[in-house]
Amino acid sequence: MPQLYPYRIFISHAWDYNEEYYRLERMLLEHPNFDVRNYSVPKHDPLDTSAQLKKKLLDQMNPVQVVLVLGGMYAAHSAWIQFEINEAKRLQKPIIGVRPWAQVRIPQAVQEAANVMHGWNAGPIVASIRELA
Repeated sequence: MPQLYPYRIFISHAWDYNEEYYRLERMLLEHPNFDVRNYSVPKHDPLDTSAQLKKKLLDQMNPVQVVLVLGGMYAAHSAWIQFEINEAKRLQKPIIGVRPWAQVRIPQAVQEAANVMHGWNAGPIVASIRELA
């Protein structure tokens, strides 16, 4: 029987490369017969940059069932994405790595942390969210 409430996800991404984030979010929101609630912190609704940022990110991540990590090469140089990966693992949240459209290389940190990696295709990503949630 399908889940009757939205799947709770967090999409780890770099604000400087937010186009992929918005494309992935839209792809998931538009997928048929799939209800999702995104707990991420998008650029258009940022948290402040105070000392409380880590705590606030954890508050956003705590209720989610699955963490998706966009595997752009910028992720290899983002301390915040690495923090989110580390916290997802600490919180025992399954991680789905998503290879951005037309990208071949994926940062090693994303590959090692991910329970599963997917290309830019909503069907397999949604199936993994349902399986891992």
